[in-house]
Amino acid sequence: MAGRIVVGVDGSEPALKALRWAAGQAALTGDELQAVIGWEYPASWAAAPGVPPDFDPEQLAHQILDEALAGALAPEVAAAVTRTVVGGNPAQALIDQAKGASLLVVGDRGHAGFKAAVLGSVSTNVAQHAPCPVVVVRGV
Repeated sequence: MAGRIVVGVDGSEPALKALRWAAGQAALTGDELQAVIGWEYPASWAAAPGVPPDFDPEQLAHQILDEALAGALAPEVAAAVTRTVVGGNPAQALIDQAKGASLLVVGDRGHAGFKAAVLGSVSTNVAQHAPCPVVVVRGV
C-alpha cells in the first residue's frame, strides 16, 4: 500500500532541491507526492501603505507552487503531484498536512532565511513537531 510524502515548497532554491529529492523518493517507494505551500499576511501589512487593494497572496502562493513544480520536475511527474495551498503559518501548515504521511521533506531554509542560521525557522519547527519522519534537504 502506497504512502504519501509531503514536501514544503516556497519557491526558494533549497525548497526546489527538496522538491526534486521528494519526487525521487516517491518514485523509489511508490508513495504519492503532495506539495504544500503555506502563506500568511505579515502582521505589519495591516496598515502598510502601498499594498495594492487587489493583492491576493493566496493566488500568488498558487502561482509560486505551479512554477516550482513546472521548473523542478518533468511534466509527467509534476502532473501527478497533489498541490495544496494553505492560508496560515507555513510550519504549522506542513505539520498539519503531514498527519498520516510517511515522510515530510523540507529545504534547510526558505526565502526569509538568515544566512548565518544552520536551519530556517520552518525546517526547525517541523523537525521538532512533525507527526512523521522528517528529511531536511541541504540547499547548497
